[in-house]
Amino acid sequence: MSRGKWIVLALVLGAVAVAGYQTRDAWQGNSAVKAQAPARVVSVAVAKAVRREVPVDVGAIGTVTPILSVALKSRIETTIVGVHFQDGARVKAGDLLFTLDARQIDAQIEQAEGTLARDRAQLAGAQRDLRRYSDLIGKGATTQVSLDNARTQADILIGTIKADEAALDNLKVQKSYTVIRAPFAGRISVANVKAGNFVRPADVAPLAVINQMAPVYVRFAVPQAVLPDLRDAMAKGESSVVATVPGRDRTETGKVAMVDNTVDATTGMVTVRGIMDNASEALWPGTLVNTRLVVRTEQAVVVPSAAIQRSQGGDFVFVVDGGKARVQPVKVTRTSEGSSVLSEGLRGGEDVVIDGQLLLSNGTAVKPRAPKAGA
Repeated sequence: MSRGKWIVLALVLGAVAVAGYQTRDAWQGNSAVKAQAPARVVSVAVAKAVRREVPVDVGAIGTVTPILSVALKSRIETTIVGVHFQDGARVKAGDLLFTLDARQIDAQIEQAEGTLARDRAQLAGAQRDLRRYSDLIGKGATTQVSLDNARTQADILIGTIKADEAALDNLKVQKSYTVIRAPFAGRISVANVKAGNFVRPADVAPLAVINQMAPVYVRFAVPQAVLPDLRDAMAKGESSVVATVPGRDRTETGKVAMVDNTVDATTGMVTVRGIMDNASEALWPGTLVNTRLVVRTEQAVVVPSAAIQRSQGGDFVFVVDGGKARVQPVKVTRTSEGSSVLSEGLRGGEDVVIDGQLLLSNGTAVKPRAPKAGA
């Protein structure tokens, strides 16, 4: 190719390069005539902020304690003849539990009855003598001394008979100790002794233990700051206690039975005791339970706790308004059963975001969707 042709080709390529540079906005897509890219839309799960009655409550760990508990022990030294219950069985008031050997006491009762009969016969003779001397003293056939002696003997025998009757009653009481019955309804423990064992009042271990199962107490501690509201609620009859065994869905509801008269100075806690019907025996004595002391109820706005976001400026939620997310500051007073109770920020009825907040900022376009199952 000649030198002239090379010069012409270089000029043409230069012109093309200049034209391409001048029209770069068009072929790079940055021209003003280019269509705007669609805005990003974030899919979020939403829930309603609801204004409703909310319980003002305090959670604590409590212990189930029986209202009545008795350790059965022998009150006499003797041998067990029979055990009349199954270990761990439910018993009713008056049920026969243990029978003790009563043969020695039976013999002592018969002896006391014989002594009483003898002294009564002697009293009858002394009273006859008293009447006879009373007749003779009027006729001058006996002395006053003889009459006084007869009266004294009769009085002595009256006192002896009273002592005999008291001794007999005491033996009958001892005899009653040979039959041990349930003093109240409840559940009995394992029998620590069986038939043939020798028992006595000095034994440390009881024969068995009975615990009342229904109703029962639940004992727990709450902060002293709750005490004024709790006392007002008790006066109005509004307080209640809910107890749940960990790992179970069943709950028992009762009322406050007692508030201790002293606040623990080391912890600032006061002991509260609730009484539960426990008809189903869901609460077992000694069990640790989750308790919830409901002081009162009040109107408030409630949102799922998953909606609450935190920042250096405080708590806030994303409110869906007109297809966009809006940051709304809120004030959380407490949480209750997976929900947050708000005192400021929402009036109720707003749609708040409960899932997908990481992709949101103030004004982000959103598309509401249903929450995931179980959320």
